[in-house]
Amino acid sequence: MITVAAEPFAYSFPPEKTALVVIDMQRDFVEPGGFGETLGNNVALLSAIVPTTAKLIGLFRDNGWTIVHTRESHSADLADCPPAKRLRGSPTLKIGDEGPMGRILIRGEPGNDIIPELAPLAGEIVIDKPGKGAFYATALGDILRLKGITHLVFAGVTTEVCVQTTMREANDRGYDCLLVEDATESYFPEFKAAAIAMIRAQGAIVGWTAPFATLEAAVREAK
Repeated sequence: MITVAAEPFAYSFPPEKTALVVIDMQRDFVEPGGFGETLGNNVALLSAIVPTTAKLIGLFRDNGWTIVHTRESHSADLADCPPAKRLRGSPTLKIGDEGPMGRILIRGEPGNDIIPELAPLAGEIVIDKPGKGAFYATALGDILRLKGITHLVFAGVTTEVCVQTTMREANDRGYDCLLVEDATESYFPEFKAAAIAMIRAQGAIVGWTAPFATLEAAVREAK
């Protein structure tokens, strides 16, 4: 077991039964000119976590541990995108519309790709998810179960939406979850802070949180 000095108390995980889940580090959310920016968001907030997230992925790769990447995406015919999701609010561009990087959140479009700095390697798991949570309408649960995974480490965007949703789904399925604080971000810093507080409240009711350096140090000390 590796023990991390996390909040609200130490988090221990067996590396061979642990997977890193990197949520939705897609071009349309993170890069200038993408969907996120067209909605009026400051994507520099999200792109700032790329170096730390790359180091986190590298840590798992160097040790041969399981890595999962997710993309929020829909089929070209939008059959898996309910109108309640597509039509909510009044954005300039809706899911399926032609955007600066192709059709918004459609599988196979350039903007739907994971950014090059964090691109999956051959053999790493990639989950295309039609919802906020990575377990909804995907094979993620079956994949993790077949690999004997019991613990999950989380990174990605956005903290209060897809990351927190997936952590809550995982918690309900019995996984012990750690969120790497400086490898996740929101377009709204106050939302990130609130999400982290909610996740680790009441004795890690959803999961634990820790900065990358603390996780890295724990891994190094365990060798």
